[in-house]
Amino acid sequence: MKIFITGGSGLLGSKIAEISLEEGYNVYSGYNKNKPEYGDPVKYDLSNPKSIINVLNEIKPDIIIHTAALTDVDKCEIERELAYKINVEGTKIIAEIARKMNSYMIYISTDYVFDGTKGMYKEEDETNPINYYGYTKLLGEKYCNDFCIVRTCVIYGAKPASGKTNFALWIINKLSNNEKIKIITDQYITPTFNTNLARMILECIDRKLRGIIHLAGATRISRYEFSLEIAKEFNLNPNLITPAKMDEIKWIARRPRDSSLDTSKARNLLKEKPYDLKKALRELRKEMEA
Repeated sequence: MKIFITGGSGLLGSKIAEISLEEGYNVYSGYNKNKPEYGDPVKYDLSNPKSIINVLNEIKPDIIIHTAALTDVDKCEIERELAYKINVEGTKIIAEIARKMNSYMIYISTDYVFDGTKGMYKEEDETNPINYYGYTKLLGEKYCNDFCIVRTCVIYGAKPASGKTNFALWIINKLSNNEKIKIITDQYITPTFNTNLARMILECIDRKLRGIIHLAGATRISRYEFSLEIAKEFNLNPNLITPAKMDEIKWIARRPRDSSLDTSKARNLLKEKPYDLKKALRELRKEMEA
């Protein structure tokens, strides 16, 4: 079975590639700038339709996991044309080819399709993005509604990916260096450990699930409390963490206040359950110490 991961060097894509190889899949890892660590590297450009078509026609994958996107929320707000090209048009082309080739596809979407006014969103709750990134990801969903749409929230893992750190690693690095950090107390999330997420996605593939499913961590928590839990698990100094408010942060794009995801559908459906935060952070520490 051939798997093509559109964002093979990213935080999620690289973990899916790593586990897929262990499970005996032929893995093709798409990338643009940063060469992937796992799978056969395939260079292409998600903003260029011809490039996407050529790559998919060459590989003819049985399974496409579309993890690649322009995820920089503020950049999406400024460079709308580029965000639309990558997140909407790129997704549309991939989905069309998947149908033609009769490939199974998973589209990775986001908690940012919601406005954040209530939190613990279920799959059938009304979407209402408040920034352009969320809007483009929601439009991407529309082209994939006959496939599997996975919404997730604040992914973190043991290693930097695509030349970028992630929220949990950033906190660990800062606190390890005795640096003070400001973390917001009034934004609520369901942070997601990439290994747990990758395993849930691979189970969706095994079972050829379709429709929307929320795959995230099982714990709703503020970013501030999340950082305190990280400090506790890694024996770091919590006094270096200063509480702040969302209004103090100079973002270009608006952020939802509570975009936490309800994962009860995944919990009922999958053998690989969404981890609660304590379990996830224990597993994170094990991976970092391995």
